[in-house]
Amino acid sequence: MAAAAVSTSSHALGLPTYHQVPETKYELDWADLVTLDLSQFDQPGGKQKLATQLFDAIQKIGFFYIVNFGLTQEQIDEQFAIGKEVFQLPTEEKLKYRADLENGGYNGYKPLGLREVRPGIVDNTEIYNIPKFIPELQRSHPEVINQNRPNIEIFARHIHDQVVSKLLVLFAIVLELPEDYFLERHRYDVRSDCHLRYMKYHHRTTEENQALENIWVKGHTDFGSLTLLFRQPVAALQVRTPEGEWKWVKPHPGSITVNLADSLEFLTNGFLKSSIHRVVAPPPDQAELDRLGVLYFVRPEDSLELRPVVSSVLERLGYDKTTDSSAVGITAGEWVKARVAGGVSKGVARSDLKEQEIIKGKTAKYYD
Repeated sequence: MAAAAVSTSSHALGLPTYHQVPETKYELDWADLVTLDLSQFDQPGGKQKLATQLFDAIQKIGFFYIVNFGLTQEQIDEQFAIGKEVFQLPTEEKLKYRADLENGGYNGYKPLGLREVRPGIVDNTEIYNIPKFIPELQRSHPEVINQNRPNIEIFARHIHDQVVSKLLVLFAIVLELPEDYFLERHRYDVRSDCHLRYMKYHHRTTEENQALENIWVKGHTDFGSLTLLFRQPVAALQVRTPEGEWKWVKPHPGSITVNLADSLEFLTNGFLKSSIHRVVAPPPDQAELDRLGVLYFVRPEDSLELRPVVSSVLERLGYDKTTDSSAVGITAGEWVKARVAGGVSKGVARSDLKEQEIIKGKTAKYYD
């Protein structure tokens, strides 16, 4: 049995209170990441200061932390409690809300074991994705989500309006574009594949980890603009440095870990690099723990063509020429749907996959 969080009653949600597990006591080879304090955003000169920090961060690794983002730990733990409850539902109940993954649909439930990660070994992840709360993306959900919808919607809208929006302004400042440039391409009320995610990695046996060489999810990039990971104390996430080394990402208290994704790389001709990361077996003192996560995925509006922006910064730095790696002629919606479908395609175990054609000759790469 996996170790479980200690639970007490929470009257606000009618759910057990979620308590985060202790961090590992192992001193791992942690990545040196920049921390952006979003409380500075509205202070005089704050946006420019943060943009300068961000510019430095993305030159190095494309991962960074943010703090003071306007949500309490209690609000965050409520989302963990909801996610835990979702995954404790009977399998037949969860499958009623299965995502149409094979056709590029990511909203709803992704069952355990859909992907072959190594010959004879399937993935250990369950996922439940909740789309934006707009009419055209309405769908049915388990009762635990319906009962807690007000809290979930407040949480998700805060992330978009008060966190993501600030980061998109900072990226525009970095590129010397109008501050609302990316905001106008990530509007909440326009159809896109932004979503809140509950995600559970089931712990593996020692034998399974040995067979997998401790790699649970091979090195990859994310599909959209940004990924936000709320502090996850079970150490398993690693980021690939420009030198090709893998470094652990430390779960700092009170932080969200942010990484850049494909769309921003396409829109900036490779200047903003989609971060390569992977998930590995946790250290020995966390080996028996299931790893529950709460994430928010930021995607551009479906209709946005992934054509590089015109920016004086890109011109000065030599990123103004369209290359073979560009996604001109592909929309953000097309790219996401094709990558989702490719993620569950049968035939080749992920361990044997180095590069995969996604759409219109454009490929995604995977890293050991």
